[in-house]
Order: sequence, then C-alpha cells, then structure tokens
Amino acid sequence: MKFHTLSQKVLTVGIVSAIGFGTLLASGAGTAQAAAATQSVESVAVSKGTQVVNFGKKYMGTPYKFGASTSTTSVFDCSSFMKHIFKKYGVNLPRTSAAQSKVGVAVSKKNLKAGDLVFFSSGSRSTGKNITHVAVYVGNGKILHTYGKPGVTISDLNSGTWKRTYIKARRVL
Repeated sequence: MKFHTLSQKVLTVGIVSAIGFGTLLASGAGTAQAAAATQSVESVAVSKGTQVVNFGKKYMGTPYKFGASTSTTSVFDCSSFMKHIFKKYGVNLPRTSAAQSKVGVAVSKKNLKAGDLVFFSSGSRSTGKNITHVAVYVGNGKILHTYGKPGVTISDLNSGTWKRTYIKARRVL
C-alpha cells in the first residue's frame, strides 16, 4: 500500500514538473529556475536501496526453506532471497551468505542505509565468527530477511538475536 501511494506521489510530481518545465520554456524563464525545479524533483526520487527493499517487501510471508533453489520464488532461504531481490536492480550476488559477505564495501553499523546487506552468525551452526545469515537493511533499525517460521519478515536489528549475532555490513549498490 505504501509503495502504491509513493508511486502515485512520484508520478504526480513528474506530471507537475513536466507542465512546469513547459511553462518555463514557453515563458522564456531562465535556466536557473529550471535547474532548481529539477533538483526538487530529484529529491523525491527513491534510492536504489529503497527500491530493492520495496521489491523485497512484496514477498512478505513467503516461506523459508534452507537451501532453496535460486530459480524459485515460492520459497527462499536468506541468501537466495537477497540474490533474487538484488538481481532485479543489476546486482548479481553470490549464492551463499558467506560469499555475499565478501562483496561490495564495508559499512559501519551506524552508517547503514536502506539496501545495505547485514550479516549475522546465528543458529545451530554459529561459532561466533562465521557468517550464517544475511538480511537487507530497511532503515530505522529494521531488516528485511527470511528465516524459520515467519518466512520473509521484518525484524529489529537492535534487539534480541539480531543484536547479539550481528557481525558486519556491506554496501553493494
């Protein structure tokens, strides 16, 4: 629902901008006004990271299955889910969370942006340092990922298991 509302707003701004630019050109207004109008329209644009997150949210509730095939969207494991949602935006991630943790550039937890990959050492395979889980940062301390019973879900990065098992983050966009 939020994505639909955002799309309507972006479309409205685009139409209003087109009308405004036509008026500017017809009136002979200077390029400074046109440039200022362009900047305000660009600030409404959604970042690629937010686009990835919004696309991923379409799969909320999709069941989790460890080792899920990357050729299906009926079930995901954490890394196949990341691989799927990032592929749509031109990022071809490796298959496993451990391999995904080596791409892109490191980013500190305090500098996370929507679309950053966040990595954890969790579950029965955890030794404290090996990467066993991946999620995408949504913003406002939240992550989008899939595991266990809830399937694709949003969790709080700064509480419970996710706070305790956080290892690092990488920016791939």
